[in-house]
Amino acid sequence: MPKPSIDAIDRRILAELQRDGRATIQDLAGRVGLSASPCLRRIRILEEAGILKGYVALVDQAKVGLPISVFASVKLERQREEELDRFAEAVARWPEVVECYLMTGRHDYLVRVVVPDLAAYERFLKDKLTRLGGVGSIESSFALGQVKYTNVLPV
Repeated sequence: MPKPSIDAIDRRILAELQRDGRATIQDLAGRVGLSASPCLRRIRILEEAGILKGYVALVDQAKVGLPISVFASVKLERQREEELDRFAEAVARWPEVVECYLMTGRHDYLVRVVVPDLAAYERFLKDKLTRLGGVGSIESSFALGQVKYTNVLPV
């Protein structure tokens, strides 16, 4: 599938939507220098191309009772496709896992887990992660604080 081309106006639309996904089409169009119809048409094209993947509300992790972020580096016993797929399918089902990356280097995966407390992370490890076949080792690092977080891409 060819890579869709985006121009400067599309980039402005993307930047504005990342800043304020609830903006009305009229406000958005005014900010990017278009009238409403062409702006909406461009948004639909960006959605159809999969560049705009969806619209979400950002929730404060601590205020909903999930103040702990744990980064678990996971090494599999073998790096065959079946084991990689099994791991990916399992973590996709676990609501505590909010991010998971296949990595290069010493570990195969870096997993971010959010939990209310240390006991909940221990349950997650014992009930889920360590019971998954093919997991060779797990190293957990607890975030002491968040220095930067953004979901805004520099388009």
